[in-house]
Amino acid sequence: MTTAPSTSAASPVAARARGVIVLATLANLVAYASAFADGGAPRWAAWLFAASTVAFMTAIIVLGAARGPAGIGALRYPVALMALLLLGGFAAALALPPVTAGSPLWLGLPPAAAAVIYGVGLLPIVILPVAYARTFDALTLTDADLARVREAGARHRARVAAQAQPDGGA
Repeated sequence: MTTAPSTSAASPVAARARGVIVLATLANLVAYASAFADGGAPRWAAWLFAASTVAFMTAIIVLGAARGPAGIGALRYPVALMALLLLGGFAAALALPPVTAGSPLWLGLPPAAAAVIYGVGLLPIVILPVAYARTFDALTLTDADLARVREAGARHRARVAAQAQPDGGA
């Protein structure tokens, strides 16, 4: 019995995304572990943590959107823009000076908090839905894809039903 391969499993883009997820997770582990060093976490740990978090988040999006050999198609530009905005938001939060009593507020927040809330939290909420809406027709399942999913579901249900019979389906 043969089954159709998963579209994302066959994608080299999905394979690279899984590799990035593993590497980003290991980088996060290193950043967290550095907190146990004498004197606390070094300054580079926060930067590593920010960069690896952005890499992880972006790779998860790519993995979810990957479709066969074509990868993520037209979504690559909005996803890249989102990754740059996330990285910029985290970098701004890390690079800005500490808050003092005389620090200015950005839209009611201290600058570093504003960079994270607005740059990391709000901007991706605008970019990703717009990108999804613009690429919906090209990237959603076709009628052939739906037929293949339904066929695979029917085969799975038949296999489960055969295994549930007292004689084991033999």
